[in-house]
Amino acid sequence: MMLLAIEQGNTNTLFAVHDGHDWILQWRTATDPMRTADEYAVWLHQLFEMQGQGMAMADMDGCIISSVVPQSIFNLRNLARRYLSVEPLVIGENVELGIEVRIHKPSEAGADRLVNAIGALQAYQGDLLLIDSGTATTFDVVSGANGKGAGAFEGGLIAPGINLSLQALHEAAAKLPRIAIQRPDTVIGRDTVTSMQSGVFWGYIALIEGLVDRIKAEWGKPMTVIGTGGVASLFEGATDSIDRFDPDLTIRGLLEIWRRNSHL
Repeated sequence: MMLLAIEQGNTNTLFAVHDGHDWILQWRTATDPMRTADEYAVWLHQLFEMQGQGMAMADMDGCIISSVVPQSIFNLRNLARRYLSVEPLVIGENVELGIEVRIHKPSEAGADRLVNAIGALQAYQGDLLLIDSGTATTFDVVSGANGKGAGAFEGGLIAPGINLSLQALHEAAAKLPRIAIQRPDTVIGRDTVTSMQSGVFWGYIALIEGLVDRIKAEWGKPMTVIGTGGVASLFEGATDSIDRFDPDLTIRGLLEIWRRNSHL
């Protein structure tokens, strides 16, 4: 069973292929709401050919899509229909997630946050706090994990992402340059660039540590803190507030949702 999983965030879109046993291929592209199904197909066709494994889009038996960009779903669905000849599962459209969502308006929970919760429930025990660092940085509480899928999404919070903060600094302050994110050698910057890098990097470490402490205090029970997302690896080794870093949280969740809805 060959599955194409598409996980689309506001900044990047991940395409991953599962062969029934393992994730064997993964590619990322910048998210563009205007990209058509045909443009996606050309891009994917070239990447499949570059692998040299004799694999093609037509070999896919299924497709699952999670997107936080509503205007892109039409083109991603058409990609699956035209070039994979399958009807995709789209998170949020009559797809059984198999998780209780304990917030006031369950329909408002982002697809990415629920998929992460399901991915975490497959791998970890106890109550969990998931930190997903992307365009936004989300902190989500998942209760009752037993490593077998049981548990519930309890809610959380949403903060601006680190790249968004850098972009805002550059665009709002005329003399501040556009810089790359990296961990500075010292907290006190000695020039404009290192001052910006330190403020953003250590500012986000302080944000994570402060919010983790507050969430744990309010929750009142032990929690395992899991870091994931496109820039989460930047924080590895910089804070003790994150217990584990798991880059596969989302695609593990997509695979489990596919299995639940395909009776595999």
